[in-house]
Amino acid sequence: MKELSKAIYRSLRGSFFDLLPIIVVVAFFQLAVLRQPLPDFGRVLAGVLMVLGGLALFVEGLKMALFPLGEEMAYNFLRRGSLAWLLIFSFTLGFGTTAAEPALIAVADEAARVAARGGVIADTIADRDRYAFGLRLTVAVSVGFALLVGVIRILKGWPVQYLIIGGYAGVVALTGFAPPEIIGIAYDSGGVTTSTVTVPLVAALGIGLATTIRGRDPMIDGFGLIAFASLTPMMFVMVYGMVVA
Repeated sequence: MKELSKAIYRSLRGSFFDLLPIIVVVAFFQLAVLRQPLPDFGRVLAGVLMVLGGLALFVEGLKMALFPLGEEMAYNFLRRGSLAWLLIFSFTLGFGTTAAEPALIAVADEAARVAARGGVIADTIADRDRYAFGLRLTVAVSVGFALLVGVIRILKGWPVQYLIIGGYAGVVALTGFAPPEIIGIAYDSGGVTTSTVTVPLVAALGIGLATTIRGRDPMIDGFGLIAFASLTPMMFVMVYGMVVA
């Protein structure tokens, strides 16, 4: 219990210094440039304290559970020698964590509202929900596919830069054919997929695999899954836009 208290204290201190630049920038522009007091200061302060506590607990939770869990599962799959189950696990991990990503849910709902106002889809609750769900499903499948390919890359020892260069070449090519209204959403989808839920487990999976496989370097082979997971949604969402349109 004492060790846990020390760990949480260290996380709180680290989170405070992480948030400090944001607090300073906002306070400077609000007080020195706009020359206005912070609206509802007590509520803002309470919100900052909640963010500070939540961030500290989240970071500590990653260290205690998610990173070790991801590495241990990768090790156990390899120890059993089950490639098929490892690939299935990789796909479902990417799919599940992305489908539950709060940032993606928010962006998909906002994209559906904008699409309805722009006349891309009918402005009804059912059509907006269908569009948002289709967008989330497309992005989740794309991240699952990215992890599947990324795991094969680690197993085979392929250089990550070739996949990234080839992927961005595909993004550029699809941009010329995709409807203009879907391109921005597609580009943003790559960013929202690599957020609080997805990144820790994806990183743990890659590092765990690279650590377990003989001849693989965790620094060289263990990283890169997140970059690929942020790349494939761009292509999949543009294809989704072409199909829906």
